[in-house]
Amino acid sequence: MLTPIKARKPTEFYTRERCYITEILNHADSPHMSLARCRVAPGVTTELHRLIGTTEVYIIKSGTGEMNDGSNKWLAVGAGDSVVIPPGSWQRIRATGSDELIFEVICTPRFQPPCYEGGDPDQA
Repeated sequence: MLTPIKARKPTEFYTRERCYITEILNHADSPHMSLARCRVAPGVTTELHRLIGTTEVYIIKSGTGEMNDGSNKWLAVGAGDSVVIPPGSWQRIRATGSDELIFEVICTPRFQPPCYEGGDPDQA
């Protein structure tokens, strides 16, 4: 059976994670996934965080950046790259170029605020 979800005007908001997010799809009628557009300003590193019980896939649309799992190792990412982040994995991203880093995030199951945990993994 098809489940229509009425369109609503997406609103961009700034998060404690230090990025701008526009939720494209995050609805109770789609519990298996959500989709968001994220924007990180040049030179900004997002908060180290993890999602408990939720897989994330980052799809880099434009800009350049680096991803990190809380260690000293950074992975370069750019337009066209995707990164799969397993549930409970610590991670952050930073915009390394002169332009914003823009990426889409697919969460499975859908993102809900209680699954977000931020901070230092050594203190978690």
